[in-house]
Amino acid sequence: MTPFNDSFGDALFTIVPIIVFIGFITVFGLIIFFIIRGTSTWKYNNAQPRLTVLAKVVSKRENITTHAHNDTNNFSHTSTSTDYFVTFQVESGDRIEFRVDGNEYGLLIEQDEGNLTFQGTRYLGFTRNISSTL
Repeated sequence: MTPFNDSFGDALFTIVPIIVFIGFITVFGLIIFFIIRGTSTWKYNNAQPRLTVLAKVVSKRENITTHAHNDTNNFSHTSTSTDYFVTFQVESGDRIEFRVDGNEYGLLIEQDEGNLTFQGTRYLGFTRNISSTL
């Protein structure tokens, strides 16, 4: 009796395609989900008014993610990405956190006061009040 003629071998040829199909549907579904979520966030932000309010930088943080990769020759390498976030406090006392790029993150200092411009969850800029830094 060969291993492919027994019931275990038959079960493998039945189960493995089902698992591969479920994996394909899961990955495809996640891709569709993230496209829809990104599009809805983009639409939401575009529908919001552009606001400029007095605000103070109250905190800054970084989120560093490291990824390990193996290629076909069994060489491994890592890559690192950093996301930057800044929290502002507006006159009403509410705090709003925005993701900003690295250049903007480097220019902002905690306790800076100025005009924050944003649209929905989209950060558009911060103009420091010169008199507040003296």
